[in-house]
Amino acid sequence: MRSLYVRSAHVWSQVEKCALRTYSQNMIDQTANLLGAVGLAVSDRILETAQTILNHSGETPAALVVIGYDQGPSNDLLRRILGLSHPGTVRLVDRLVADGLVERRKGPDNRTIALFLTDKGYSRREQLLVGRLEAIKPFLSPLDAAEQQTFDRLLHKILSSMETTDLERCSLCRLCDNRICRNCPIPADFRD
Repeated sequence: MRSLYVRSAHVWSQVEKCALRTYSQNMIDQTANLLGAVGLAVSDRILETAQTILNHSGETPAALVVIGYDQGPSNDLLRRILGLSHPGTVRLVDRLVADGLVERRKGPDNRTIALFLTDKGYSRREQLLVGRLEAIKPFLSPLDAAEQQTFDRLLHKILSSMETTDLERCSLCRLCDNRICRNCPIPADFRD
């Protein structure tokens, strides 16, 4: 009889472990699903804000932010950061120049073109960065101060655990306000 009890206990232990694994996997799936929904909601709010401020969509807002880091990126570097084709980047830069937001200058090697913001471009970039933060902040408002600190630490942990190249970090930070981000978990070098 004791042997049957031991086997039953062992089987029950295995059932509990299986149930716990299933529960854990379901929680991970649920958390991932919720994170995806929040990510889309944040992205939609940022895009809506950028469209309102710039009257352009796509990668135009990111181009303004990246060019505004004052490193004088070439068309090629901008293309790689934004993930655009060469012709797409040329059209984007042409539009920014036509709107009076960007100017082309000789690059450091006198063969390439370096991109810089005009005064109007800096003004629009500032509006965009302020608008971006204002679009994101409502997502944090349900959290109290302690929860916001915990969330900040969790975001740092997630970002710093990502194995990325410098180009990937530049792409991830293409809309970041580098004046605000202190102790960046994924520092990016926007130089060519």
